[in-house]
Amino acid sequence: MAVARVSEIICGSPKSFKDAIESGIERANKTLKNIEGAWVKDQSLVLDNGKIKEYRVVLKVTFILDDTM
Repeated sequence: MAVARVSEIICGSPKSFKDAIESGIERANKTLKNIEGAWVKDQSLVLDNGKIKEYRVVLKVTFILDDTM
């Protein structure tokens, strides 16, 4: 029986929400093993003088816990 855990991460990009999501997943893959899925919990913008400076997303990343002890 597999046991999963959900971890929340926040990531940003100066390009787009899509780029923020992709960079967040790429970074999560460097630390977390057995990532099975993710969903976007929230999106926001950082503005500078009324112009978009950064696209931010809050991701919920699901990964399967390792059974080896």
